[in-house]
Amino acid sequence: MPLPRMRGKALRQRLAELRGPDVPAKALDARALAALAANPGCRRRAILDGAGVNKATLASALGSPSAFGQSQFALTRGNAFEAKVKADGGAELLRLVHEKLDRRADPPHEAQVPHLLATGPEGRAARTALALREATAAPGSWTLLDHPMLALDVAGSPAFLEPDAVVVHPDGSWTVVEIKSFPMLDGAADPAKVGAAARQAAVYVLALEEVAARLDPAPRVRHRILLVCPKDFSNLPTASAIDVRKQRAVTGRQLARLTRIEDIADTLPEGTCFSPELPTAELTSAVESVPATYAPECLSACELAFHCRDRSRAAGAVTSLGRSVRAELGGLSTVGDVLAAARGESGDPKDPAVAALRRAAHLRAQALGQEVTPCR
Repeated sequence: MPLPRMRGKALRQRLAELRGPDVPAKALDARALAALAANPGCRRRAILDGAGVNKATLASALGSPSAFGQSQFALTRGNAFEAKVKADGGAELLRLVHEKLDRRADPPHEAQVPHLLATGPEGRAARTALALREATAAPGSWTLLDHPMLALDVAGSPAFLEPDAVVVHPDGSWTVVEIKSFPMLDGAADPAKVGAAARQAAVYVLALEEVAARLDPAPRVRHRILLVCPKDFSNLPTASAIDVRKQRAVTGRQLARLTRIEDIADTLPEGTCFSPELPTAELTSAVESVPATYAPECLSACELAFHCRDRSRAAGAVTSLGRSVRAELGGLSTVGDVLAAARGESGDPKDPAVAALRRAAHLRAQALGQEVTPCR
């Protein structure tokens, strides 16, 4: 029987039960939220992320270990580069912000760098909000917030996010700073990596807007973020201003469409658990009890992608061929349905997708010199 609708403490307890006894929650980050927003129909990822399940560990327990994630070498290199950018009170970082985003302001010869330490993510988020309010109330100076903590409501549950930095300009406006270790060669970086960074920064912009909305008057959250990367093949920082208005709009719209976590939890039978300590058959049954929406793009964004791909292929789902193919096929949801429609064994000939498949099969048979069945 489905559980009664849960709120607050009862929901948190239920999500802890889904993780398993004594299993710590894995916090959502902006990268995971950006990936979640890119596939809002996947209820499986929504409930697993909402419950704080470590999907990499879960994938290994299911027998489909993930190759998703950064290498230890890349993490070490990224941390070293970030430390270099923020050295001397963030002098170089603030110089880049001034140069790329706010040339009309006075140069940042001195800047405030408030301490943001507090107990727990809730305490750090409250301390960050206080620091932002104080910096905004004292215009005329620069303020650098190093690794602030922001809270964003996602499907009815708070997600705590930690951008690399947020800068408060002398006019009181706020800018998100993303620091990445991939290089900018001749002033340009890999478009795919820049796009991923922009989607991640858009999540931070949304979270900052929630903080700004609680102030009166609400300060301006800039929609041009600063992307800082190594210059060419050196370790010297360079930067580019990235407009994330499109990514912010898409991400905000997609996050708003996500099914609320308690609505998904309500549909699960009592006793459902995603603990990797469970027997493989029992764990697989629990995971499969929540529908997934697999697409090839998941391979670069989700730790469970290999497991979901195998299941999608076994079921003959056309989603394994890509979202664009799925959109073109209309009501034909399996490869078997597609082949049957192409052979004229099923499907409405007035359906544009069916008509196109039969025409394609007819042309293929002609090209191969096979006996041609007239299109109907």
